[in-house]
Amino acid sequence: MAVEIYISEDQLKNKITELAYKINEDFAGQELVVICVLNGAFMFCADLLREITLPVTMEFIKASSYISGTESSGTIKFEVDLKTNLAGKNVLIIEDIVDTGLTITKIMEKLKSHGPSKVKLASLLFKPSRNIHPVKIDYLGFEIQDKFVIGYGLDYDGRFRELPYVGIFDED
Repeated sequence: MAVEIYISEDQLKNKITELAYKINEDFAGQELVVICVLNGAFMFCADLLREITLPVTMEFIKASSYISGTESSGTIKFEVDLKTNLAGKNVLIIEDIVDTGLTITKIMEKLKSHGPSKVKLASLLFKPSRNIHPVKIDYLGFEIQDKFVIGYGLDYDGRFRELPYVGIFDED
């Protein structure tokens, strides 16, 4: 198994600072409910929150379309649900990667049914070549090729989340 650095630690830090600036500007003077999509977005979420200067209520949701390995199962399973009332609130979803778009589409449908004022999406990564469920990414880190990536919260069978960069995973 080999890992090639795809997005460096410095590139991640610079992009997160840029995204946080836009979020702070767009929601100036307002409160945010930030919803971190577990497990993969936890590092991106933590680093982004350190740069956000707004009052934040933190929530977590867990929805998965990956059984194991590198392929999506095509169905969504919610394992952790929300406790905060979202009615009339500004919601920012923080996601690690938008691949086919199925998972985030289902999450957004679920959240919008709670009547928030706004729902915005921040995603660290986006694979346009795999996207079949179009979704608007309001704050995008990086558009990437159709490679299986790990690190910075992203995993392969539960491993490699701790890497401080995004790497391309090669099983060989």
